[in-house]
This record gives sequence, C-alpha cells and structure tokens, in this order.
Amino acid sequence: MTEIDRRTLLRHAGAGLIAASGAALAPFAARAGEAVTLPFGNGERPLVAYPGKRPLLQMTARPPQLETPFAVFDEGVITPNDAFFVRYHLADIPTVIDPEAFRLTVSGHIDGPLNLTLADLKAMPANEIVAVNQCSGNSRGFVEPRVAGGQLANGAMGNARWTGVPIKAVLDRAGVKAGAVQVVFEGLDGPVVAETPDFAKALGIDHARDGEVMLAWAMNGQDLPWLNGYPLRLVVPGFYGTYWVKHLNAITVTDKPYEGFWMKSAYRIPDNSCACVEPGQAPKATVPINRFTIRSFLTNLADGAAIPAGRTALRGIAFDGGSGIRAVAISSDDGRSWSEASLGPDLGRYSFRPWTLSVDLPAGTHALRVRATGNDGATQPMEPRWNPPGYMRNVVETVRVRAA
Repeated sequence: MTEIDRRTLLRHAGAGLIAASGAALAPFAARAGEAVTLPFGNGERPLVAYPGKRPLLQMTARPPQLETPFAVFDEGVITPNDAFFVRYHLADIPTVIDPEAFRLTVSGHIDGPLNLTLADLKAMPANEIVAVNQCSGNSRGFVEPRVAGGQLANGAMGNARWTGVPIKAVLDRAGVKAGAVQVVFEGLDGPVVAETPDFAKALGIDHARDGEVMLAWAMNGQDLPWLNGYPLRLVVPGFYGTYWVKHLNAITVTDKPYEGFWMKSAYRIPDNSCACVEPGQAPKATVPINRFTIRSFLTNLADGAAIPAGRTALRGIAFDGGSGIRAVAISSDDGRSWSEASLGPDLGRYSFRPWTLSVDLPAGTHALRVRATGNDGATQPMEPRWNPPGYMRNVVETVRVRAA
C-alpha cells in the first residue's frame, strides 16, 4: 500500500478529505461548506467534510480538530461515527496503515516483550462498553475571563459503544513484574519538528488493569473511523479524552512515574476539590487532569429559540465520570424552582443518560436550566468555576427561549 503524498494531503486538508478502501487517508474535493458562528468571540467556524464524517465544525486543519454540531446530540444517545468529534495534538498524523502489517508492541517492566497483530488481539475475549469520550477543553469558548486554547463550544464530546480487549488481558499475557507503577501509551501520530514532544499518556498500573480500560478496534459495531484512531485506540471510561490515545501501537510498563511533557507539564488542573482558582490566579499546585465532572444539557431547544407558547416537551442528556446519573432536574424560571425529569434507558454508568420533561411555557421569555445529580451525590455548580487552561467546565447550563 503506497503512502499518500503529504503535500497533497495538507493542501486539501482545509477543503476536506475522504478515506480510501477503509485503510488509508486520501484527499478529495469537498462539497462546499458554510460558516457557523458559535455564541462567543471569534466563534466563526467552517463546516467541513473529512474522511467518513458528515460536515463538522473545523477548528484547525493541521492537525484536524473537528467539533460535533450540537444538534447531533438530539439525534439519539449514541453519537454516530460520522458525527464524532476529532482531536489531534500533533500534525504528523498517519495517512496509510496496513492492517495486516500493524503491530502493537508491549515492553518495559514485564517478563518479555510482545508484538501483537490485530488478529492476535481479536482472538482474545472481547468486551463492550458504552462510554463518553470528552475533550478536556470542551466548552472552553464559554469560559470568562477567556483563556488560551481551542475555543470550543459544547460539541467536543460523544458517546459510543466500544468493542475491544481489556488492557488487563494484554498485560497479564505480557507478565507484569512486581514493582510496576504506570503504563505508558503511544500512537502512530507524531511531531513535525524534533523539538515538539511526542504524544504519550500514562495511567497508574491498577487503573490500567481495572478490567474496563480497553484497546478498542470497533466503535458502534464498525471499525474505528480513521480520524478516531483506526485501527486501535485506548478507551479510558470516565476519563477525559487526552488519555484516549489514537492509532495506539506501543505500550510500556514502567517501574517509576512517567514524566513526559503531556503528563508532567500539559493537561494539569489545580490540586483542590473544585479544580479551580480565582479568575486570573495561578494554582499553587497541580495534578494531571483525570475523571469527568458531572454535566447535563438540553438538546432539543437552542439558545434564543422561538417556540409556541404552551405545553413544551424538553429532552436532553446527562453524564458523569462513572457513578452514573441518579436524577436530572429542570428549571423553567432561571433556577427559582425545579422539576425532576424522567430518565431514559441506562446504557451503563459511563454513558450519556437521556432525560425528558414536559413543562408549561406561557408567552414570554424563559430561562431553562438543567442540573444533574450523580449516584455519588455530586451535582453541578450554579456559577462557573475557573482554571487557567479552561478545563472541566460543568456549570448548570442555561437556554433562553421566547414563547409566543
């Protein structure tokens, strides 16, 4: 399989790309897109078609960073593969992968190195889990005072059914030695210049072996989309997407903490219970970002919508970092009173949980608020919390509508 000319690929990246035969990335002339303006400063984004994707909101073309239009989340609790958001850190993304030649290497503090084919992995007992993948900076565009980083709206998240083999099974096959501390994961994407640190993430050994963290080769019953990590990616249920390494091809077990840039310096949050500081202040100490905060959204009405007065059906989604959703409450009077919504099917504690509620909205303007509570008792703050990188936003969302 020949490698695609990289200059051609990059020249067409802003216009759109398409996958060839499911195993290589190739350029094509995209259908003309339109611009969407997100509700914050500098929020104009083109809608662009990429490999296996419907038009998504493009933040950058090199590397591709694509946000899901929020209306997609009203289509169903499972996010379609062609609408799932895309986030890369490094611009040298793989443009051709031969699935027959692909190998996953396992090395480090183990009995002996492993080289596993996709067939080897698929011959092992498989698991399925429904889990949300969410970018650490999801909703950063709404942060005030504004912070540096990709100015995302609420669409850098998605919920899928992942199929693969638990990391535990692979590590058990490798024979982890006593004294192992962490497991480091790397993928096929890389830096363009040598000075840029390669992307690698680490999990504690007990977390990596919890039976839920998996090497996934399928998403919603199909091979992983190219831009979501084909042919193999890490799935870390309940943890932010920075850990979900794409095009995963190397696992290293270490006997000391990994101190690479993307763990030691990047993706850090204030080391306190709210992961927050006063706006404009620097935290005294930080820790690596980790588990999701609880969130909920109204999906069938957009902010500023004009609707008929009277009985109105509301629906939306809620999720957290793994305790599961116990309740969702809705306020139609800007938080003065609350009504409990009905929860829909439970696809697992890491999944979006749908909710519905009908409310009376007489003629006039209404501020609709939605607030979730987890099985662990955690809920959402009424006022936004702030940290310098704009991570982990989970304030109670407000949607303002006019009924007439």
